[in-house]
Amino acid sequence: MPSRTGLFTWSHRICESGTVALRVLSVDELVQGGAGLGLNSSGRPEDSLLAVDLDGVGPEYPAGPLARAAQALNHPHVPVVGFAARPLSGPAGVLARAFDTTLVARAADLGDRATVACDDVDQALDRLALSVAARPITATTLCQVVRLAPALNVADGLVVESLAYSMLLASPEFWDWRATTPRRELPPDSGHAGDLVAMTRDGDLLDVVLNNPNRRNAYSRRMRDGLLEALELTALDPTLREVTLSGAGPSFCSGGDLDEFGTIDDVSAAHLIRLRQGTGAALEKVRDRVSARLHGACIGAGIEIPAFAAVVAAHADTTFRLPELAMGLIPGAGGTVSITRRIGPWRTTWLALSGEAIGADVALAWGLVDAVH
Repeated sequence: MPSRTGLFTWSHRICESGTVALRVLSVDELVQGGAGLGLNSSGRPEDSLLAVDLDGVGPEYPAGPLARAAQALNHPHVPVVGFAARPLSGPAGVLARAFDTTLVARAADLGDRATVACDDVDQALDRLALSVAARPITATTLCQVVRLAPALNVADGLVVESLAYSMLLASPEFWDWRATTPRRELPPDSGHAGDLVAMTRDGDLLDVVLNNPNRRNAYSRRMRDGLLEALELTALDPTLREVTLSGAGPSFCSGGDLDEFGTIDDVSAAHLIRLRQGTGAALEKVRDRVSARLHGACIGAGIEIPAFAAVVAAHADTTFRLPELAMGLIPGAGGTVSITRRIGPWRTTWLALSGEAIGADVALAWGLVDAVH
């Protein structure tokens, strides 16, 4: 585990791509403002991630410093992650809820929504530090948006997410990714000439199917507009008692169409389009009548959108992942709202910062899905 001697100690953690410096703070250092949003001359965070060892916060720890440490995190700060090898005591559990997320050893997991159980906490910290170090602006923005989400209604949360996402489309971290990920020259939707969202009505039931299996239902503009049409139809027709949402082919949805990312030059226009054409708000309006049936790899929008539905069922082979940080972006299809409402801000933050996949069993235990079949 990291060395904890001195005032501000540094743990040089060896990761696959080199050495990532992860600063480990004490509770006292949090109170002193050690997690504040310090910026370098380029306007980038001086620390990409900070960690706090919670094993030293026992039941006898004074309440005053804990309260002041939590209060310090109400001010702008870089991502702060707690970690513990032992079960969190009452005071440590309270403090963990002020962090962006907390990693605990699997043997110490008590099922708290503020924690993520890991087989090896050290390795998990390594992976998280390495992931965040490459995109510090995006990571800090992501944590700010997710922290706000529980206090906002759905409509306001989607506005905040869209503002942040659109801003990041102009950031150097996004364009660094875009420069190393050139767009492919493909026929529109790989030659798919039909509807990318198929609708079939049977009495008071409506089946809505994402229908571009050759591209694993990549969430393109055409697909978005087709799904929005289906949801607006549902809102206008109260005789539709039940709507099922599914995907054709090997995956429900593999996430946003990467070849369309960054194609709108005006990021303010991108924000307004996102508000007008986003399907999250439309699904939320009719959520009580919608059930989603997921399978395969559900990436990005592939879980952000169905998470708005009242009932989400997943096949046992389903996996879930939020990969946007690596692109210099945050979830932008409503995930900072929909996923946070299902599993809490702490686990949402971990999914988005780590980019790691979880299976259907973990998704069920967390409440991301309601049933596995």
